[in-house]
Amino acid sequence: MLRRDFHYELPDELIARHPAARRSDSRLLHLDGRSGALADLRFTDLPRLLRRGDLLVFNDTRVIPARLRGHKATGGRVELLLERVVGTGRALVQLRSSKPPASGSLIRLPDGATATVVGREDDFWLLDFGADPAAVFEAHGEMPLPPYLRREAEDFDRDRYQTVYARVPGAVAAPTAGLHFDAATLEACRDAGVQQARVTLHVGAGTFQPVRVDALDEHRMHAELVDVPPATCEAVAACRARGGRVVAVGTTSVRALESAAQQGELRPFAGDTRLFITPGFRFRVVDAMITNFHLPESTLLMLVCAFAGHGHVLGAYRHAVAARYRFFSYGDAMFVEPDPAALAPREAA
Repeated sequence: MLRRDFHYELPDELIARHPAARRSDSRLLHLDGRSGALADLRFTDLPRLLRRGDLLVFNDTRVIPARLRGHKATGGRVELLLERVVGTGRALVQLRSSKPPASGSLIRLPDGATATVVGREDDFWLLDFGADPAAVFEAHGEMPLPPYLRREAEDFDRDRYQTVYARVPGAVAAPTAGLHFDAATLEACRDAGVQQARVTLHVGAGTFQPVRVDALDEHRMHAELVDVPPATCEAVAACRARGGRVVAVGTTSVRALESAAQQGELRPFAGDTRLFITPGFRFRVVDAMITNFHLPESTLLMLVCAFAGHGHVLGAYRHAVAARYRFFSYGDAMFVEPDPAALAPREAA
């Protein structure tokens, strides 16, 4: 398939540039991937879509204040967006300035901190901070809001652009399907007999970069760090044994679980993933997903189309536009059940 096969028209006013008053105030569009049937619900209806014995799998990554502003020695302004820490004192970043910096040049940061430009690696720059880069960003950085919000981060973003269950620092973008959960919704799911498990996938700066090639098989995903612990693998096995469904909260949880099952069965996994899920992919672990509405022609939209069917998903998006749903990170959510043809035989899971 081609990139343009995942295009849809979205009025600008449907982009949610601020969160709802309360996390669970969002709407929820239920898509049945078998038939394409749709139902307009509220996020607080989620517990009744789940079944006793199901397993919710959350991504517990924590967003760090990964946008940092500084100046070159010449005075020119520089904006850094952290991708990941790669060694003692060093980090890969996206770098924005009027002119590319020279290797060996110095970037001046707040409170006397500095970073030295080591060189370029693909779309990123390698910088040496001479200290723990994560600590520098934590002390002086801003929350890295997606560029389509077209606004500066505000104080409330430190709380609302973060899931309530965030635990492991390392992401530069939120796993946004989880932003709808508050303590009451989590408790309501537990009361419905739904179990919970965790994975970690640190969303990288590459998530903001568009697909630039027309043919999908020419696109290469940026590496993202994943941890699927033994306890989660055991929870999935127990869920299967009792006849429950594995419900991934967000495309990041989907990619983490499916990355850990690429050898045929789900196993503990810690390392990088570049898994690119497009139509034709067979899902070995995930039985349903909760997800937000994604950008046209994005890898995340391609993943959802692979799960529930290209026509069904784009039909759901057209419905969401007509019904005035709110889109993207601070927008509304979907509960997506699969096209059965997208699932690998569960004996192989």
